[in-house]
Amino acid sequence: MDRKYIKATKELIDFIKDSPTSFQAAESMSRILEKEGFRRLYEFDADWDLAEGGKYYVERNQSSLIAFSVPLGYERSFMLCASHSDSPTYRLKAESEDTAFGRYIKLDTEGYGGMIASSWLDRPLSIAGRAVVRTKTGVESRLVKVDRDLLLIPNVDIHQNRKLNDGFVYNPAVDMMPLFAEAGRKGVLKKIIAETAGCGEEDLVSFDMFLYNRTPGTIWGADSEFFSSPRIDNLMCAYSSLMGFIAAVRKKSAKAVPVYACFDNEETGNMTKQGAASTFLFDTLSRICEKTGMDLRSSLPSSFMLSCDNGHAVHPNHPELSDRLNGPHINGGVVIKFNAAQKYASDAVSCGIFSEICRKAGIPVQNQANRSDLPGGGTLGAVATTKVTLNTVDIGMAQIAMHSSYETAGTKDTYYLTEACRAFYSTVIRSGFDGSFDIL
Repeated sequence: MDRKYIKATKELIDFIKDSPTSFQAAESMSRILEKEGFRRLYEFDADWDLAEGGKYYVERNQSSLIAFSVPLGYERSFMLCASHSDSPTYRLKAESEDTAFGRYIKLDTEGYGGMIASSWLDRPLSIAGRAVVRTKTGVESRLVKVDRDLLLIPNVDIHQNRKLNDGFVYNPAVDMMPLFAEAGRKGVLKKIIAETAGCGEEDLVSFDMFLYNRTPGTIWGADSEFFSSPRIDNLMCAYSSLMGFIAAVRKKSAKAVPVYACFDNEETGNMTKQGAASTFLFDTLSRICEKTGMDLRSSLPSSFMLSCDNGHAVHPNHPELSDRLNGPHINGGVVIKFNAAQKYASDAVSCGIFSEICRKAGIPVQNQANRSDLPGGGTLGAVATTKVTLNTVDIGMAQIAMHSSYETAGTKDTYYLTEACRAFYSTVIRSGFDGSFDIL
């Protein structure tokens, strides 16, 4: 295996380790951007001071982030990659500690997104998210990551449930409650959260806390061709598109205004103030236009968005679950996703433009369409374009065990996506008449 593939994937695994929830993911992204000289902006500032050659980013809700630069002599259009920072997991309820049989403390959780429940069993888990802390003048949010093995959701013995391997249905209110402590330790959860947040227990007002899988990511296979990790969907896309964005900005190869966006809450439908259905992208692009003299409406026809969210690889044990002609493979390159019901935003025009960009850059591409009798899920592209209307293609990388707590993808594909995004950001698209586009 070429070292460039190994290097890119090891860096992705390190990023995932530091990003157990969307809050820590946004923090990891901001650290990377700050190191690259990006200046943070705030939505509450009425006047953004933007200058040609400047590099900026803005956050919303501590879990969604948009970064951009204003190149010297820029084209009056946007090249935009959008991904999401959240993954299916379990969220702690406000009152979580529940005593079982007077002997144990288990935690009351509810599902966030559509996870593979069995993949969360018998694994070392912990909690991460954010805590809201009382201050002298009000409250503030602090990120929390308990960095030790803290919880486990135990399976039932096969001797006590002989049908466990016969398609057992897990009840989220019964089977998915993590074991936390012996009964004598009741009350310690909030103490642990408060200590990690750096406050007294009496000042812990509320929290958004989620379970995360502590199993480290790893590269494996006869030639190191695979890797497995928590949260590959969708931090593989979020990280790789960020690296492509930074590479283009660093080399000053971006000619249009490059924009990187990462939204929260895709796994629950995008319908939040920080999701792709919010005004976050429209607000940010509008403010860029106000300060640069661009006109948003006339710039969008020559603008383009990559909606980056992983796709379903043909499963080695179940090829019958994929479309016979449109099933992508791990390490086969960037996946272009299609759906007749427009759950994906790809069409012939957006596919054609992106395919040409990849062809010129030497990046392989492949197509994905679900079996016609197995409808798949949607993603953020079609949602985001209802707020900001521009040509969009839905892409991702092929993976297996999507929505497991420990997923698998291809080592080469991290590099492929980063290079595809770098080439994308270094491209200018000019809209012509009757569906013609110059790709420069």
